Amino acid sequence: MPLVLRPFRLLTSLLMAAAAALAAVPAAAQFAMVPSPLLATPQASEATTDADYRKDAAKHLYAAYPMRIFKGRMPPLLYGVMIVDTEIDVEGKIVDVKVRRPPAAPEVGPWVVAMIRKAAPFPAPTKMGKAVYTDIWLVHKSGNFQLDTLTEGQN
Repeated sequence: MPLVLRPFRLLTSLLMAAAAALAAVPAAAQFAMVPSPLLATPQASEATTDADYRKDAAKHLYAAYPMRIFKGRMPPLLYGVMIVDTEIDVEGKIVDVKVRRPPAAPEVGPWVVAMIRKAAPFPAPTKMGKAVYTDIWLVHKSGNFQLDTLTEGQN
């Protein structure tokens, strides 16, 4: 009888490990492909400070990814929260994207950076010469997000 139980226990352990691994896949799979942005030529920004420019850049990202905006208040536990600095030149082109605070879920960071890069050009900060757009990305496990600048809040 003990010979029968050992393979059964091993099989049970393997099935439980496989089930746990599969349970983690759906959330991570949402970040395997970067969505294509809906791009229109952005109007130049009238901002005179980085703080003013922040709202123009956030609106640009929302217009680029309307299908990925989380509607309503965010849930209390988020899949990823990250702070990103994006340096924009006078023409609205991206000079650099730096992750200031990486998310706990490692797949979210490259996904967000790629979305930012694909959304270029940004509104040209013509009155400033260049801008550093800093925002906090609030990312749901579904692959939808809100930006702190335009967030509807959190439950």
